[in-house]
Order: sequence, then structure tokens, then C-alpha cells
Amino acid sequence: MTTELKDWQNPQVVARGKESAHATLVPFADEATALAGARESSAYFILLNGTWQFYYAPNPASAPTMFYEPCFDASDWDRIEVPGNWQLQGYDRPMYTNVQYPFPIQDYPQVPEDDNPTGSYRTVFRVPDGWEGRRIFLLFDGVDSAFYVWINGRLVGYSEDSRVPAEFDVTDVLQSGDNLLAVQVYRWSTGSYLEDQDFWRLSGIFRDVALWAAPQVHVRDLTVRTDFDEAYEDAVLTVRAAVRNYGDAPCSGYRLEANLLDADGRQALPGSVTAWQAISSQRGWRHPEKEATEIALDPRSELLFEVRAPVERPYKWSDEQPYLYTLLVTLRGPDGTVLEVERCRVGFRQVEIRDGQVCVNGAPVVFKGVNRHEHYPDTGHTVSVASMLADIRLMKQFNINAVRTCHYPDDPRWYDLCDEYGIYLIDEANIESHGIWDWPTKDPAWTTAFMERGIRMVERDKNHPSVIIWSLGNESGYGPNHAALAGWIHVADPTRPIHYERATSPYQGPETAPEIDIVSVMYPRVDTIIEMAQTPGETRPLIMCEYAHAMGNSVGNLQEYWDAVARYPRLQGGFIWDWVDQGLRQRTADGREWYAYGGDFGDEPNDKAFCINGLVWPDRSVQPELWEVKKVSEPVRVEPLALLAGELEIINCYAFTDLSGLEAAWTLVADGEVLQSGLLPWLNTPPGGREVVSVPFERPTGLMAGVDVWLTLSFRLAADTSWAEAGHEVAWAQFRVPFDGGEAPVMLPAAGVPIQVDESAERVRVSGGELEASFDRDTGIICSLRHRGVELVERGPRLAVWRAPTDNDLGQPWSAQSAASWRKAGLDRLEHTLRHFDVTWAEPSTVQVA
Repeated sequence: MTTELKDWQNPQVVARGKESAHATLVPFADEATALAGARESSAYFILLNGTWQFYYAPNPASAPTMFYEPCFDASDWDRIEVPGNWQLQGYDRPMYTNVQYPFPIQDYPQVPEDDNPTGSYRTVFRVPDGWEGRRIFLLFDGVDSAFYVWINGRLVGYSEDSRVPAEFDVTDVLQSGDNLLAVQVYRWSTGSYLEDQDFWRLSGIFRDVALWAAPQVHVRDLTVRTDFDEAYEDAVLTVRAAVRNYGDAPCSGYRLEANLLDADGRQALPGSVTAWQAISSQRGWRHPEKEATEIALDPRSELLFEVRAPVERPYKWSDEQPYLYTLLVTLRGPDGTVLEVERCRVGFRQVEIRDGQVCVNGAPVVFKGVNRHEHYPDTGHTVSVASMLADIRLMKQFNINAVRTCHYPDDPRWYDLCDEYGIYLIDEANIESHGIWDWPTKDPAWTTAFMERGIRMVERDKNHPSVIIWSLGNESGYGPNHAALAGWIHVADPTRPIHYERATSPYQGPETAPEIDIVSVMYPRVDTIIEMAQTPGETRPLIMCEYAHAMGNSVGNLQEYWDAVARYPRLQGGFIWDWVDQGLRQRTADGREWYAYGGDFGDEPNDKAFCINGLVWPDRSVQPELWEVKKVSEPVRVEPLALLAGELEIINCYAFTDLSGLEAAWTLVADGEVLQSGLLPWLNTPPGGREVVSVPFERPTGLMAGVDVWLTLSFRLAADTSWAEAGHEVAWAQFRVPFDGGEAPVMLPAAGVPIQVDESAERVRVSGGELEASFDRDTGIICSLRHRGVELVERGPRLAVWRAPTDNDLGQPWSAQSAASWRKAGLDRLEHTLRHFDVTWAEPSTVQVA
């Protein structure tokens, strides 16, 4: 007799009752509200965020039963804020682990029954007026790790994958007046085996919850593609609309319109596009099969319609110039009435691999990137738009142009901001089984879970120009399930390359995984990437998806990596680990703030401070190494040609932008004093180009011998941008100008000054003229140096080669452990030994103590 597994214990069950994945869309009533942009401005969208009723239980067995029934008395339940992690609102405890799972895995693929905290939620909502006759959907943007949902006592569905939306059609379970929404969330599920990322393990409904409504005939999905001609001047805009009839009767006479507006709201096409064509499959981008000026659909069916529109010389989207158009797709009923308007931002950009390089709009790009976990010190995995925007602005100000969404799809609003501000994204599927490595990817029982996680990421984020690379996940071995997902993505979206480090890195072995388009490596030595960049027969781009581990005082040899990037075209940069320290803000009894890491909550197992490895503090204060990142990543370099004549060569490292938007200021400084300063003529150096300039300084007069003179150039924004104000420095360079200041004065010993030596059992005192020095006989170290009676030195130098080891020194089992080798060499136990102490007269006015 077999016992049927619970859904959250069964790796082959990933969802029940969920809607198919689609792009992030919201129906608007008309073009005016669609152009307002925010989904909250739609009359057919409401957020259900707020204060909900909450009951915490240590395991599912002790959670309340029938709590989803309207008659259940929950008046004594606690209150909790949604969205939010329950561990940061007084329930359960945060856990931080890196590789090891936070729960015992001896029963794999099942998770613990007894120690599996469970949260039960209740809230009441009303359906807005004006939604009658429409299909109504319940949307969860993120719930960790698995959950059931009920409305008015009726089970609606079940979902896993905490980082992509779960959407349910709830039309048939709603009622007029109050509606009870009930959710039960499990901290651990089989999905947790695929979510073994290096971060805090936090639970609950941590992203937005919303209700939205669509007409019975509805544009369920949009897919947008832009393709340039060979000169990357003119383009073709292709739009595919999946139109669904939710009704029980056939429908006909519906029409689609497409309008493309530029950033100023002007039409970018000759007019509305109405000549759509029906196609049989959304996959493979086959040619349309027949024209369809009107739409007819069978009951409860869906068809795809495509339109292709030429666009002359569109503004292009890139990280440097993130120009966005607005696409409006309008669905009209048989009588011409507007039923809905869908809005999508469009960036004209084309991603290709050419000559072993990732190219955007025909130009090779370099990834000056970081890995970014979704983290805020007070709210954990619930991240506000303000925090996202602060991250992006800070990244842009410090010359960071790319982010890897380690290791899961982020909040959907993050992608909108990256589109707007210009950040390249590697969008990564929520797949990491680090603690059990390749078990799931080689097991057919997990195929559905792998496919669902990748498909839902691609379908949600496919229209974002900022997403230029898909990633199959992180550190979960490589096997058939990864390969199957790669195959689906290549067919579904041939416009972007696929990345997955474990399929191509040296750790994987000799297998080349041709279905992966980019060779990737983690934490290589500089000589390793140089060797990989010259691998015979390898024509794929090479990136470092993780490098320069930023824990503690680190990132010290970044320039050496980027010297290699500059030298080898296939090596296209990398993504520093990582952006932000994952500390959780705590306060002492007297109100002082501190940041907690693994183990600080009594959590076991834990990986201690290994989550504190960002370029910025948890509150986004800048750490010193971020300045190193900015310098190494700066978009302008300067090389000296003839310094004495002020002749320099300016090198533009931008891929798409000339230097006319920068003001170049110079100063000449000696001993901290500005001698001369000015501005260079406006630069017009083309992208990737060079320009020779002359700095019009004059030779300083009256220079003292031995004084260094420094020429500093500063390149600053000439006008405000969305991410920094005018005057913000994007790059600088400094050179010592070798002016001759004459011979430096030489100090000669004073002739004839009598030297006096006084010796005792403890010390030797040597004096002469205005100077007096004393030496300790036991240590041989100077113990006093006086000039004119003023004590200059109280204790002389003493060799010290040991300090308290940092976390980087201690290392990890899989990495270098420098502190262990130092201790083995005895550097922590060095003893000073006096071998001899002699006082020798060299001549009447000279004495030697040695």
C-alpha cells in the first residue's frame, strides 16, 4: 500500500490551477491610462497588500485546519504585513547558509515534516465596481517556498518556485461583497531543493499580491522582437499577440491595433497597424499563415496573431543610451468599442554573438557587472522600488553597467528600471541545487520543475531590452534537464544567448555543452582567464560570472583582470561577487545598530559571515573597494605622449557614445597647492576612438628641488542625467610631470660636534649637539629620540608580521586558507631575539650602535 505524497513533498508536482506564463501586462481601459505607465493606474488592477491575519505553526500538522472557511473564527490571530518575510516580523528565525541545505536531506527528495514552519494567512477584499462580466485573476509575484490558496473556502490552486508569478483565474469562486482570501505557506518544499542559493532563508508572501480583470476576449500575452538590417540603421518591429476567448460561445469581429510612440509621445509608425496575421505556433518564429483583419475564436480557445512593421532609423537602446518607445496594443470589439489596451516598453536593440563576442546593435560590449541579491537590511527579500532605484543610480555612478540576477528572477519592477536607466541583465532561472549538486538535473522526476522555472522566467521577462542573456541557473551540476531547458529557450527566443557556468567551466571537465552559447567561469586566477581566452578551437565569448569576491577588504587586483579583458577580445568582463552585504539590521538594548549574519539568530546550520561580501553595506553606504571598481571600470582612459609639452591621448571606452557629453577639467598641483587649472576644449572622441589633446599649462617657476608636480584630468558630466547631476566625475587620470627643480639639498654630518655616550645596565644613551638617542640593551630597539629636548620617538620600530586573520584569510574548505599556512609557518608565534649589542666608535664624531 502506497501513501500518496503531499504536493509539497512531490518533485513532480510544481503547480495546480495556475495560469500559463506570460509577459508582465495589465489591461487598461484606454490609451490615456495606459500611457500613465504604472499598473496601479489601471481601473482593472488593485493591490491586496496590507495588514493580513496570520497564524504561525512549527509544522504543517500543527497548522489550523479549515481556516480557509468563511465561518472559521480567526479573531485571535496575529497581524502581519504583506508583502514581507515572517522571520522579520517576529516569527520563526532567519537562517543563513551557503552550500549546505538549511534542513536535513537524508530523506531527499522529501523535506522534513516535523520541522517545517508553516504560515497561514487570511484577508478580506471586495471586487471593484465595473468588473462585472470580466475574467478576474489573482496574482502573487513571489511566495517562498510553496503555497495553497483558497477563496471563500474553495481551493484555487497550488504553486512552487518562489521567484516567478503565480496567477489563478478566480472568476468562478468570487461573490458580491466580501471575499475571503486564505493562503497557507510552507517554509520547505521539494522546490527548496532547487533554491539552495547563498542567501538568507526567509519565508512568506514577500512580493506584491494583486487582483486584476480582463475582458472575456483578452490579449493574454505579447511578445515583442526588434531586428535591424545589416547596417543597424533601419529595423523591423515584430509583435505577437496571444488572444484568448474565455467564453463558452464562439466570437468574431474583434480587431487588434498597434501603435508605437516615441519618448515624446509622437507616432513612430505611419499610423495604427491593423493588418495582423494569424499563426499556428508561438514557438519557432515561423512565417504567418494567413491574414486576419478580424479575429474569430472558438469557445475557450486561443490564437496567435502577428504584425511586422518597418521602422526607419529608430533610436537604439543600450546601457549608455537606453531609449525606450511605448507600444500600445488595443483590442476592439465587433462594434469598435475599446475593450482593453495593453502597454509594453520597447527598446530597439539586437543581441548577437559575432567573432566570439557578445554584440549589442553590432558593437562588442564589455560587462562591468555585479551579482545582486534582492536584499534590504530591514525587510529581507522584500525590496522597495526606492531601494531598487538607489541601487541602479549608485551602480551607474560607479561605472557598473551590468547585473546578474543571482540566482533567480527578480521583482518584475526591477526590469522596468533597468530598461529605463540602462543596465544589462543576465536573467537567471531559480535553479540551484548546490548542496546535492547534479542529482536533480540527472533525474527525470525533476524535468518538469526545471522546465517550468526556465519557461516562466523567459515568458515573463522576454520583452525587456535590458535582458540580453538567459541563464539556466547556478551551481547545480549539468545534465539532461538543463539541456532540455536550453533547447526550449533556443526555439522560443532565438534573439538571446544562453549562459550556464557549470556547463562550460574548467570544473565541468572536457564536455563542451554546445547548447550553451557563452563560456563562463567562477573565481579564476588572471592567468587562468588568459589561458581560457586562447583555447584553440573555442569561438564562444568568455565571461567571469563570479569573480573578485568582495568579502572584507578585497578586490585589490582588479586592474590585472581588466588588463586581460582589454587584451583578449573574447574575454568580455565579468560580474563581481557581490553587490550588497546581506546583513540584517538589529539593535542593541541601548539602541545601537548592528548587522546580523549567520548564527546571530541561533540558526543552525549556518555559514556565519559568508553573506557579508558586498561592495556596499546593507544600507547601501559605499565601501572603499567600490572606488577601485569605479576607477578600473571608467569609460575614459588617458595615456601620456609628451608630458612636459602637455600632450596626451584620450581613449573613449564607450561602445555607443562620443565624449561630447563630458567636460574635461585639468589641474597642475605641487605640494598640495593648485598652481594652474583650466578646461580642455570640448571632446568629440568617437566610441572606441582616440584623440590627442594638449593641456595648455605653463612651466611652473620657482620649484623647490625634490617637489613633485602632478597633472590631474577629471571627466565630468556636462549635463544632468537620470542617474547623476551635472559635474559628476565619471573618470580621472593623474600623471607626474617631470619638471626639473634643481638638485636636492644634501644633509652632511656636522663636523666637529662632540659625541657623548652614556652606558648603563639597561640602556645606552648617545647625544651630540641638539640630538639625543637612547637604546634598550634587552631588545636592541631605540627607546627615545629627542631633539632640543622634545621627544620625537618613544619606542622604535619592531617587526610585526601577524594580525588577526580576516574572513578572507581564514577562507573556506573549497578555497585558499591563507591563515592556516601562516600559522603553519609560525608567523603567529615569532619571538624577537637580541643576538648582539655593540657600541663602536667609527671616528671622533661618529658612533655606531648595532
